[in-house]
Amino acid sequence: MVNKADAVEIISYAEDNGIDIWLDGGWGVDALLEMETRAHNDIDIFVEKINSKKFIDIIKEKGFAEIKEAYTTASHTVWKDAKDRIIDLHIFEFTEQGYLIFEGETYPSSVFSGIGKIGDKVVKCIDAENQVLFHLGYEHDENDVHDVRLLCERFNIPVPNEYK
Repeated sequence: MVNKADAVEIISYAEDNGIDIWLDGGWGVDALLEMETRAHNDIDIFVEKINSKKFIDIIKEKGFAEIKEAYTTASHTVWKDAKDRIIDLHIFEFTEQGYLIFEGETYPSSVFSGIGKIGDKVVKCIDAENQVLFHLGYEHDENDVHDVRLLCERFNIPVPNEYK
């Protein structure tokens, strides 16, 4: 589990070392909502490839070790520490035109235009519209339903058909 204090601590690993990160997933949603709405199994973080080795070295130093999951790839890894805190790490690249590339897909830089808060900490994250879009096309669980409904309600986004 990654509670609010854990999330702030993990984010500070990057910030204290001059590394920009963006939140996705449950903590990304709760940051946009500016309140913790549910328990979180992990924290989903996007880090630019040029900073990824430095960030990975930092989290290893903090006691995180990589764990292999069925879905892990070279650009999507999972890290866990002795307290069972999990970092779901997404490594992306910016193009010269300012687009971002993750796992072969290209996205506009506006995907990272979300600003949220975890406690008193202001964080960058995936914006609400793209959070909803990224919740489509797979078998979702109760946390996905919870997150999508809250985002749609707060940001006046139509609820996608697969969540009705």
